[in-house]
Amino acid sequence: MAIYELYSTRNKAKYPEVYQYTEVSDKLRTQVAQILVAAIGTRSNCGYQTPSDEAYAVIFNVLKREYGESSLGGCYMGSASWLEKYLVDHTPTEEFIDVLELSCRLIDKHVRQNWANFTCNDNVSQKPDDALEELNERMKRAGFGYEYTDGVIVRIDEQYIHAEVVKPALLILQDFKGAQEEFLSAHEHYRHGNFEECITDCCKSFESLMKSICHERGWIDDREHDQLPAAKLIQKCIENELVPLYMQNQFASFRQLLESGVPTIRNKSGGHGAGKEVRNIPQGLVSYTLHLTATNIVFLGKCYHETK
Repeated sequence: MAIYELYSTRNKAKYPEVYQYTEVSDKLRTQVAQILVAAIGTRSNCGYQTPSDEAYAVIFNVLKREYGESSLGGCYMGSASWLEKYLVDHTPTEEFIDVLELSCRLIDKHVRQNWANFTCNDNVSQKPDDALEELNERMKRAGFGYEYTDGVIVRIDEQYIHAEVVKPALLILQDFKGAQEEFLSAHEHYRHGNFEECITDCCKSFESLMKSICHERGWIDDREHDQLPAAKLIQKCIENELVPLYMQNQFASFRQLLESGVPTIRNKSGGHGAGKEVRNIPQGLVSYTLHLTATNIVFLGKCYHETK
């Protein structure tokens, strides 16, 4: 359903000035639970298992297995009432996001594909697109800095950058599945504070995009696809005029940033092999790298489409 602008909300700022990522308000928990149940549905008075029964069972069983628990929130099976109670009463923030992501993915894929069955048997009152849009809007208004996009919950650091850079990058990467998975993996690592892995996946995503473009255009063969480093791929893009010549230094600098942004010390100790100690990487550097990766993906993607 559409968000109704009450008198009490019309006279306030719609969005907070900054996002936070650690606390989920009681109000947002309740709103999220209501939207998810409206989109998945609740069973009618019938003597057989309905699509919503199966959907709640999937969410419940995945979480139960991954958490290594025999019950969740005092329940031994999934249902609409379990989901509402679990979201509102029991979950720490990270588990709340787990439930939210699983539920959104199920709505986005399964409910959408089986819409007729859900509407016939389960009193569904909110369409998938409407529900997902409202969930994202509710989180923004609550100042909870996450958003569901392309099957995953991603962290939003700055709304303008997210809307103008990250989202277009994800759109471009829909045609390049390997690079898309690595870019989404970078977001996932960033969300969990795995900063070294985030920067590594940024590098992989950018390289994968260049490899895919160069291979599709016939600029590299299968052997080169597996072996060429980023510097050589950049050169291929420039030589074949995918990227204007004056951008060569900028792209080389980008690669240098990614490599130098993984500050590790490898301690080698004789016959005991190599050890590895990871330094603390500043979050600001990682956020900058993530957004810079998105910016370069958008640029390269536009060059690709404009030279088709």
